[in-house]
Amino acid sequence: MMKRIICIVALAVFAAGATLYSQQRYVLTPEAPSTPRINGARVYGARPGADFLYKIPATGVRPMLFKAEGLPAGLKLDKYTGIISGRAKKKGTYVVKLMAFNSEGNYERDFKIVIGDRIALTPPMGWNSWNCWGNSVDQEKVMSSAKGMLSRGLDQYGWSYINIDDGWQGTRSGKDKAIAPNRKFPDMKGLGDFLHENGLKFGIYSGPWMGTYAGHIGEGCDNEDGSYWWIDKGLVDDVYKLDRSRAPRDTVRFFGKYSFADVDAKQWAEWGVDYLKYDWYPNDMYYMKQMREALLATGRDIVYSISNTAPVAVGASLMEYAECWRTTGDIRDNWKSISGIGFGGQDIWSGFCRPGNWPDADMLVVGRVGWGPTTHEANLTPDEQYTHISLWALFSSPMLIGCDMAEMDDFTFGLLCNSEVIDINQDELGIHAVRIEGGMDAGYAVYLKPLYDGKLAVGLFNLGDEPRKMGFSPYSLNIMEGQTIHDVWRQKDVAVVGPDDKWETEVAPHGVVLVTLAPGYFNGPRPGFRWKK
Repeated sequence: MMKRIICIVALAVFAAGATLYSQQRYVLTPEAPSTPRINGARVYGARPGADFLYKIPATGVRPMLFKAEGLPAGLKLDKYTGIISGRAKKKGTYVVKLMAFNSEGNYERDFKIVIGDRIALTPPMGWNSWNCWGNSVDQEKVMSSAKGMLSRGLDQYGWSYINIDDGWQGTRSGKDKAIAPNRKFPDMKGLGDFLHENGLKFGIYSGPWMGTYAGHIGEGCDNEDGSYWWIDKGLVDDVYKLDRSRAPRDTVRFFGKYSFADVDAKQWAEWGVDYLKYDWYPNDMYYMKQMREALLATGRDIVYSISNTAPVAVGASLMEYAECWRTTGDIRDNWKSISGIGFGGQDIWSGFCRPGNWPDADMLVVGRVGWGPTTHEANLTPDEQYTHISLWALFSSPMLIGCDMAEMDDFTFGLLCNSEVIDINQDELGIHAVRIEGGMDAGYAVYLKPLYDGKLAVGLFNLGDEPRKMGFSPYSLNIMEGQTIHDVWRQKDVAVVGPDDKWETEVAPHGVVLVTLAPGYFNGPRPGFRWKK
């Protein structure tokens, strides 16, 4: 058979007049329809008896009403907000039919609620304060980003966590000597209540050392009464952060005689915390397990995220004790950082990824970032940002936004709110994409990820500085039937190919073409089938 070459040339000019390879931003994600559409994960896990909170993520014009059939006993739906809450006591898998209605139409789909021993059955999606505000974070900035998430409608795509990183801690006080917040966070309980009332979730930060990376107190202490020598000597600023001009930061980065993990976990649960980032290096099983047991003792579902640069040698322990773990040091907003993390450091973690266990490639560096009191536009080209989001989606990595959501432009919104890209990240199989061709030295990479509905997601990445033709035939992917190739970012079919037809497209420098193949692997009998090359 003569092989046909089907060449799909990428669009040269976009609506804003920007060429594909310019530095100007171009939005690929189509606008969501006015009719209802339910987005995000198709499965959600919770432990029996724990507080349950899930907001149905649905786009479409408001007002919108919601309905859920088949909820487990103990859960209820607010039909106006789409928030499912309560406590489910009986273990089991419940297939719930979710429905959304507005003036333009209706939409329904099945949603699996699994009440059992595992949570975070899909990678967490939300926001973290560090890449934006660093240690200058305060309650007002966190509230601003939470309101930005709501006003721009990111919650309608499944974004839900609002996580405070390092910088909230004051001193130990009260009967149990739990960490009290510093003056920048006057009402932690009120902040948590606001987030929960709006269907969002609340995250916080700590670490097992006596001092954290930023110089605030951690879980360890050399004194049973919870006092710290550098605070007693006044070697801190007005928010109890170590003054590095008076004491080197390494002097507080060690484990103390006493651990306050139990009392702090109890305090966080009382505030309504849903996520903990626990940060130290090198990660070890002893302190990992210690905090895990403290969190479980609260009876609250708190996603446990270990940070940072986890060694593969403790991979089995990470899978046993944590829902997420950082596979790398801190990401920065440049090509060297995201390409090094993405193409150089994630493949070794593919065998550790599954529902409830997510290797974390670190927070997203799109939009306005800064790590301090001021922010700037991320130092990444538009194509590099599409590569960044596509890779994290293929890897099933947690997706934590690192920008100021109150200043989010349409380009960044399009990066974060493409429902089909999110579907790849939130796929219920939880498979980490594998590299099937190329690599850093080759100047290109091809990644493949099987999806729950039988489709395949394929990412074509150009790591070079010039445009590159890239492609495949279904047969090269061991598929024996013809396929429809669907451009995920543009959300449209671009080709129909036979099993031995080669499909090609041009990929921008440092860019990506992300597609799905349908129907994917054939799942039926093949009487008399014989493959002829």
